[in-house]
Amino acid sequence: MSSPHTPDAALSAVHWHPRAAATQPAAKEPWPVAQVQALLEMPFMALMFHAQTVHHAHWSAGDIELATLLSVKTGGCPENCGYCPQSAAYDTGVKADKLMDVAEVVRAAQAAKAAGASRFCMGAAWRAPKDRDIAQVSAMIAAVKALGLESCATLGMLAPHQAQALRDAGLDYYNHNLDTGPDYYRDVVSTRQYQERLDTLAHVRAAGISVCCGGIVGMGETPVDRAALLAQLANMQPYPESVPINSLVRVPGTPLADSEPVDPLDFVRVVAVARIVMPRARIRLSAGRQQLGEAVQTLCFMAGANSIFYGDKLLVTGNPEADSDAKLLAKLGLASLKTAA
Repeated sequence: MSSPHTPDAALSAVHWHPRAAATQPAAKEPWPVAQVQALLEMPFMALMFHAQTVHHAHWSAGDIELATLLSVKTGGCPENCGYCPQSAAYDTGVKADKLMDVAEVVRAAQAAKAAGASRFCMGAAWRAPKDRDIAQVSAMIAAVKALGLESCATLGMLAPHQAQALRDAGLDYYNHNLDTGPDYYRDVVSTRQYQERLDTLAHVRAAGISVCCGGIVGMGETPVDRAALLAQLANMQPYPESVPINSLVRVPGTPLADSEPVDPLDFVRVVAVARIVMPRARIRLSAGRQQLGEAVQTLCFMAGANSIFYGDKLLVTGNPEADSDAKLLAKLGLASLKTAA
């Protein structure tokens, strides 16, 4: 019998026995896009069962990671990503600010920890940071680590020596999303190449930093593009430790503001397949949770999501408030890492 984590199992998953997940190793061979798409197209209930079984074979029941994201440098980015309100190319009402000072970041990190977060992420709207920026962010990383939090940063493209400097400062995770599949990427952004994204991820991995990398659903991409994104992620050696799945937040003034909203069950399908093809990754519900509502978020947790961004804002877009998140997790019997410890 094929392992449920191998490409061959994608077409026969409906008949797959759940005990196989606990006894078979994860796949080492690549996932072809066509077989990832076959998973996305499975009958919904069978897909959910498959994803749940894989999830329970690798993760403790009710284990949810809470992460908080702070924009430490907002707006003015020279990139033209069609979804991003921080691009200088679009009039979205986002004002360009300078890099925050360390004391401000520490206050925000202390508040995040008090609210239950175990990971603190710092985002800056740069195409690529300068070395002097890396020095300033390194001081933030050290201060966040001193509070006992995991640290994460998303700063744009990195050179190898910059990735090493962040690792030396104690950075645990670096976020650099692929956004979508390689063929559709050029329709979303034209100021950089897909390969540049992959190069930065390679520099991060070589420096010994864990990778946080995912994408966005609802940008007008086809199901094949979604499958291509998931295959690209799953075929990394190793695949990312954290995989944020975002639902597009349609911000007025951006080129994608009028995109057709993604079908909620299609979003859940992406989460479920991410869990199947990357069984040991943290699958994070990220941007767009505010629009999903409690019922769809619950389905996402059932599909294998085990991390959320926690707090009232993701960079410059809204997010469910911490109290609402805590109430939902309590209703579902889910516990954050801090609560479970």
